[in-house]
Amino acid sequence: MATTAPQGTLRQRSVAGSKNKDGASSDVELDKLVKAANQRPKAVSENDHRIAFFIITILAFITRFWGISHPNEVVFDEVHFGKFASYYLEKTYFFDVHPPFGKLLFAFVGWLVGFDGHFHFENIGDSYIANKVPYVAFRSLPALLGALTVSVVYLIMWESGYSLPACILAAGLVLLDNAHIGQTRLILLDATLVFAMACSLLCYIKFYKLRHEPFSRKWWKWLILTGFALSCDISTKYVGLFAFITIGSAVVIELWDLLDIKRPGGALTLAQFGKHFAARAFGLIFLPFLFYLFWFQVHFTILTRSGPGDDFMTPEFQETLSDNIMLSNAITIDYYDTISIKHKETKAYLHSHPERYPLRYDDGRVSSQGQQVTGYPFNDTNNYWQILPAGADDKQLNRHIKNHDLIRLRHVVTDTILLSHDVASPYFPTNQEFTTVSLADAYGDRAADTLFEVRIEHGKPNQEWKTISGHFKLIHNPSKVAMWTHTKPLPEWAFKQQEINGNKQIAPSSNVWLVEDISSLPANHPRRAKVAKKVKTLPFLRKWFELQRSMFWHNNQLTASHPYASLPYSWPFLLRGVSFWTQNDTRQQIYFLGNPIGWWIASSVLAIYAGIILADQFSLRRGMDALDHRSRSRLYNSTGFFFLAWATHYFPFYVMGRQLFLHHYLPAHLASALVTGALVEFIFSQDAVEHEVAHQAAKAGKKSQTPKHHLTARERFAGQSLFGSWVATGVILTLVAAGWYFFLPLTYGYPGLTVEQVIRRKWLGYDLHFAK
Repeated sequence: MATTAPQGTLRQRSVAGSKNKDGASSDVELDKLVKAANQRPKAVSENDHRIAFFIITILAFITRFWGISHPNEVVFDEVHFGKFASYYLEKTYFFDVHPPFGKLLFAFVGWLVGFDGHFHFENIGDSYIANKVPYVAFRSLPALLGALTVSVVYLIMWESGYSLPACILAAGLVLLDNAHIGQTRLILLDATLVFAMACSLLCYIKFYKLRHEPFSRKWWKWLILTGFALSCDISTKYVGLFAFITIGSAVVIELWDLLDIKRPGGALTLAQFGKHFAARAFGLIFLPFLFYLFWFQVHFTILTRSGPGDDFMTPEFQETLSDNIMLSNAITIDYYDTISIKHKETKAYLHSHPERYPLRYDDGRVSSQGQQVTGYPFNDTNNYWQILPAGADDKQLNRHIKNHDLIRLRHVVTDTILLSHDVASPYFPTNQEFTTVSLADAYGDRAADTLFEVRIEHGKPNQEWKTISGHFKLIHNPSKVAMWTHTKPLPEWAFKQQEINGNKQIAPSSNVWLVEDISSLPANHPRRAKVAKKVKTLPFLRKWFELQRSMFWHNNQLTASHPYASLPYSWPFLLRGVSFWTQNDTRQQIYFLGNPIGWWIASSVLAIYAGIILADQFSLRRGMDALDHRSRSRLYNSTGFFFLAWATHYFPFYVMGRQLFLHHYLPAHLASALVTGALVEFIFSQDAVEHEVAHQAAKAGKKSQTPKHHLTARERFAGQSLFGSWVATGVILTLVAAGWYFFLPLTYGYPGLTVEQVIRRKWLGYDLHFAK
């Protein structure tokens, strides 16, 4: 939007700069054209745009809300986002990898209609009617935002000065897209994400159009609204960061132009440039970050009760929640207690049995042939370990274990002592093997290798070690490695249990363990008495940082395969969709799929745009100037901004290692619709000649009434025919409407289709149900 475009002459029109027979410049002809251009009346009425905008908006509401009550069952990821809304209404703490803004909107809708959160959306296919859930109200939120997204697309084109057919085409591609419709009729976050992304583009365009009125009230208003839209985007899903990259790239280019001492509006002093930079940093970075923090503050304020998200947080965080098991069940651990130790992430117990490591592993490395120490997923007596003090003669009972104490762990069943030493583990040559040795060795030659430090997470000096809440790392004292496990099972010689080894990387949270219970403590023992404890508090920023770390870590762990996952290269071509819901009795199904015709046209136009830019650059290199000034400026700046939005919302997915699905392409698809509308106008329309005349006159030093405002489409195309644009728009939208109608049964989930009808819709081998 703010890129610097090469300058040139009209698309080889004979205006200023043409030569007479003698080779002299035709100044007389230029003067006549300038005079005619200045005298031409300007029609500024845009009622046709207003009428089209109204009709497009009405159609958007119809397509999004039509049959929204079907199906009256839980569909696809409604099991997650509906559940989260219920947790908010019950004030029950939960964990999710996405920021809270979109989920808070659903909770707000539930609160408005009086829903109490009693239904937890446990399974796809659960009945909303039988469980008395106001699901239509929940679905109406994304439907509303989805309908308004179509309107915002039209406004983006209108504000950018495009013609009526270009605006209708861009909005029509989103209006009649089955993927946008399908995703905005269910309790999902993508409607909020795409709407916020579209609003950020619109607000930035409004802000950019006021660049000649810096620091005015309107300038500040649209700068702040751009920042707010960006904040809502990233506060819904972290892929909203791509909108920051889009706007940020345009802002960097704009600031670079402001730094130019030869800029048309006059050079800025460094102090003035600093004001521009600081204002944009405040409006587009600082304020969005504050809004982002605000939604988390609301999140923490609402979720005050213990819930399913507790296990993702540290004990300190969990103790800020009422009814938390850590407050009621945590028991201080003493020396000589027998305990079971559980890995926090994999939930495996520290385990041992009489079997020994093989002499050689598959890669030829030699083991110690010591007793195996493994991770076992089930409760078992082989998980019992007695805590012994470091000193062999220390027999004092009823003494609490504290942070940084040195201990030994005796395996109760085999009467051996846990040990780690400088022998490579089965799977990791750089990690140490864990085994056990006899008591004689443990208190003899191998005494040092059996000492372990209890290092409580975020623990204070002399803090007592407790069950459940006392998350800790077990650090081998001589070598300073941390006890660690992972999910890859050992071979048959270890009964496919988990490997336990010594990790030289102490910092990772995957080294954290907890004591689940003290098995040697009778149920009626006084130490098990539950004493009412006060809910603790933590500073907001500490809770926020902890939640951010956990969210990012678990987001990166979403790497497991999924039957409907897809790779980014397939999205522009719509090679596959996602099955959302099926009903065998009626043969109905919801299959998430875009409008193939619309997607293929938009993807083709993206390639055409790239080709035009390359051809123009090549032509300029060879001294051939095929475009007029205004057409090239619009092609590089406005259409280029839309293309930038597409690229920044698409290409980053190629470097992501997590699960990816077709819906991740929706923001990029919206941007491709904008490019399509802009490029169709570029190909089939020409600006009025007087604007190029005015530009050439200014270059020649002639006086002309150059507009001091952004030209509307009516002013740009005054006296020019838009017949070609209307024909192209009509043909494209007719084809798109046909594709939309053909795939409607898969989008709305009704009516049910026969085998033949299903097969007819398997255009690219889509994995539809009921094809047999």
